[in-house]
Amino acid sequence: MRNATPRDIKLVLEVERWEHNPLLNPPAHEDPCHSNYADGLFTPVESLSSLSTSEFTSLGHPFFPHYSVRVKKSDFCDGTVNAYTGYIDIEARHLFFYFFESRNDPAKDDVLFWTNGGPGCSSSLGPCRVPSSNGTVFHPESWNSNANVFFIDQPVGVGFSYAEYGEYVGTSEEAAKDIAAFVSIFFENFSQFKDRAFHMAGESYGGRYLPLFGSAVYDQNVKLKAAGMTPINLQSVMIGNGMTDSFKMILSYYDMACSPASVDPIVNIATCVGMKSTLQRCQSWMKEACEDQYDAINCGAAYQFCRSVYSQPYSDTGRNPYDISKPCEGKIQETLCYPQTKRDPSITQNFTSCNLDVQSAFVSTQDILHPTKDYVAALLERGVRVLIYVGSYDWICNHVGNERWTLALDKELRDWFVDGKSAGQTRSAGGFTFATITGAGHMVPYDKPKESLELVNRWIAGENL
Repeated sequence: MRNATPRDIKLVLEVERWEHNPLLNPPAHEDPCHSNYADGLFTPVESLSSLSTSEFTSLGHPFFPHYSVRVKKSDFCDGTVNAYTGYIDIEARHLFFYFFESRNDPAKDDVLFWTNGGPGCSSSLGPCRVPSSNGTVFHPESWNSNANVFFIDQPVGVGFSYAEYGEYVGTSEEAAKDIAAFVSIFFENFSQFKDRAFHMAGESYGGRYLPLFGSAVYDQNVKLKAAGMTPINLQSVMIGNGMTDSFKMILSYYDMACSPASVDPIVNIATCVGMKSTLQRCQSWMKEACEDQYDAINCGAAYQFCRSVYSQPYSDTGRNPYDISKPCEGKIQETLCYPQTKRDPSITQNFTSCNLDVQSAFVSTQDILHPTKDYVAALLERGVRVLIYVGSYDWICNHVGNERWTLALDKELRDWFVDGKSAGQTRSAGGFTFATITGAGHMVPYDKPKESLELVNRWIAGENL
């Protein structure tokens, strides 16, 4: 048995994206003229039930003249609830989304927004599982069990989202503008959801996205109120295995590789000693060049050097960066490109689990070098609750790095339980909660569906873990 190579690791990363993605049969983009609806004609609807299954309805908002939302009914995946799909159209750019109503009480349950990370990767959460390329199976522990849930492929270029002329956004700030517009258009046009509690969630690079997205929605509310319109009832932001502070995360790679943070140390002693000798240098360099006074060139150099020092030894072990308890193995399941997936003859857009062009656009702006913990603090000050949850076996966005930027809570960790068994540890203070999920990797809802659903249900209900 040969050791895993960097190519093997890359393949496993792709496997995780392919096998866990729920968006398997969305309608493809229409032609650039959007022939299924009248350009510029917005038709607000009072109920989602009045939407067509074949024709898109276009929705707009007076604050966003360059944005519209196309939506229609869908019979994809979960036959127990009403489902809808469509695009957020920003002139020549189009963001794909799915919306699944709650399995419990859609007329009363909260609304939850979900996006994934990357940057440039599609969702790894949904109401169905994908056991093979033959289709989907019902997922009994989906997050829409007690909430109405949006799944959005963003920014442009991710999943089934596309741009007619290939233009991508390159910063989380730009992406936040599109999300705030979509959220405002949806709630303004569907009156049954106005005033409904709204939660924004995501994982991985969502640690950078979500604090900005939540802040954009909150700031948009000021304008809505001033115009006499109903504001969005933003209640919380939920970040799973997030990259909120990349500098603390990089330094935590030493702990994950060389101490029993989750499993026994997995890098040899000599290598760990070498890694440890650079900790002080990297900590000081990144603080001076990136945090005290941002210098794009010097900060970029510090980030690349330190990331290489602490990432390469782990990569050389052949362990899965999404789950340190497992080796890299498996094969890519190209489910989303199979003919049976594309039942709609209008589908011409190929699905991509992770778009490297989108990722390159974000890399070119050094987007990852801007921590968003200050946005988290600002949301908390304004009464928006924040949940940080992390699988204990994740390496790439691990619990050590996430906990370090939350230590200002100054609260002791305690166990939280599901069915009388410890599901992890948690600490809370002032609307902020940090929690670990024992035995889960990077994708907590996939690895621990029962525990993650219980976590979400308690959180949106305002209960203590």
